[in-house]
Amino acid sequence: MFHLNREKEADWWEVEALYDLCFAPGREALSAYRLRDGTAPIAALSQVARDPDGILAGAIRYWPVCIGARKVLFLGPIAVHPTRQGEGLGSYLINESLVLALGLGWNRVLLVGDAPYYKKFGFRPLSGVEMPPPTNSKRILGMSLALGAWDGVQGSVTRAPT
Repeated sequence: MFHLNREKEADWWEVEALYDLCFAPGREALSAYRLRDGTAPIAALSQVARDPDGILAGAIRYWPVCIGARKVLFLGPIAVHPTRQGEGLGSYLINESLVLALGLGWNRVLLVGDAPYYKKFGFRPLSGVEMPPPTNSKRILGMSLALGAWDGVQGSVTRAPT
């Protein structure tokens, strides 16, 4: 059983170490990080999962971005410690945080990832949405939390105003 809680400032470096463990070196050079530079993650949606002993098992963060004048919720990174993978924790983090996002009034979510994995949550490839290069356009995925939330949303993804 995992305890899901809002990420606190004291969790930051432990979560960063988890991301370093789970992702390739140089992850911060990816275009997604340019959209996060100078912007704080959305505190109410950035969650950590700990086991009953308090050991960090997984984490998820969300960031505000824009496509034109429209606000979009940008999911990522999400990571599960290698010793806890295959237990459904990643799905739990995504599903629980999407419920929170809907409750906070977000209606569209963007991520860069593998379509075969994320389609089970309702993410679909987006056409007409451009991430900063280099990003494989087939990995740009979106999910509507409200009917028609992505209708007419096209253009370049940019950092949200601070």
